[in-house]
Amino acid sequence: MSKCAAPTLALDRLSSLLGQFPVSAHLFHSGVLCGVTSFDAQPGRGFFHVLRRGSMVLTHHKGADTIQRLEVSEPALLFYPQPLAHQFHNVSQEGSDFTCASVHFEGGANHPLARALPPVIVLPLAQLPSLAGALDLLFQEADQVRCGHRLMVDRLFEVVLLQLLRWLLDHGEESGVSMGLVSGLADPHLARALTAMHESPQTSWSLESLAALAAMSRSSFASRFKRTVGVAPAEYLTEWRMAIAKKQLSQRRAVKLIAPDLGYANASALSRVFAQRTGMSPREWLARSDRKTR
Repeated sequence: MSKCAAPTLALDRLSSLLGQFPVSAHLFHSGVLCGVTSFDAQPGRGFFHVLRRGSMVLTHHKGADTIQRLEVSEPALLFYPQPLAHQFHNVSQEGSDFTCASVHFEGGANHPLARALPPVIVLPLAQLPSLAGALDLLFQEADQVRCGHRLMVDRLFEVVLLQLLRWLLDHGEESGVSMGLVSGLADPHLARALTAMHESPQTSWSLESLAALAAMSRSSFASRFKRTVGVAPAEYLTEWRMAIAKKQLSQRRAVKLIAPDLGYANASALSRVFAQRTGMSPREWLARSDRKTR
C-alpha cells in the first residue's frame, strides 16, 4: 500500500472512547406536550427528544451560541449533547407527541464527545433511515408499561443514541460538525490514529508512529490532523490523557496510580503536565470540583 492510499474504515471508532467516557439515557416523558414546556441546563446532562407527531416552535435562551428560534414541522430527533436551556412551544390544542430522555455524560464538561458536538442537533427522522428499526422498538416499549419497561426503554434510547453517533461520523457536516473529534473520526486516515490514542493513552505515540497508522507521510498527517481536528496530534494526546486523569481523580483514584496508565513515569510528571494545563495541581483541581458539586 502506498502512503497516500486510504486505509479501509473497518474500525470500531466509538467503543474505546465510550468505554472511557460512557453515556447513559433515562426516559422521563412519552406522550403529548401542550403549551410551553421548559428544559433547564445542568452540567453533565443533555437531552434526547424524539418528535413523533405534530409540530412546534423551539427556542433557546438569548446568548446561546446557536439558533434562537426554530420551527419543527415533521417527525424529528432533537439531541442536546451540551447543557442548553430550551423551550418547546406547542400551540395546537392536540399538542405534539414526544418521547424524551435525559442524557448523562460521564465526566460532565470533560466528556470528549459532548465537547466536540454542537450544542443542539435537529434532524428529520426521514433523514435517518438507519435508526428506524431501533426507534420502532423504542416507541413500542415507551407506549405500554410491561415488566422491565423502564430498563428496556433506557437501553433502547442508548442504542438509538449510539446509532446517531455512528450516523454523525458519516454525515457530520450535515449536522453542523465541521471540525474536531467527530470530523477526525470520520476521516479514514485519521480515525486509526485517533482510535489508537483512545485505546492506548499510555503509549509514547510519536508523530512517525501515528502517521504510519494513518498510512500517510509525517508532514501530510500533521497538517491534515491539525486542519481536521483543530489541534496537533501531540496536543490531542495530552488533552485525552488529561480528560482521563480528571475522570479518575473524581473517582478518588490516587495520582501515583493514574500516572503509569497515562504514560507518565511517576506522579510528579503527571502533576506537572496537569498543572500546566489547568493552572492547578490535581489536589487543588479535585477540591475545586468538589465545591462545585455541593
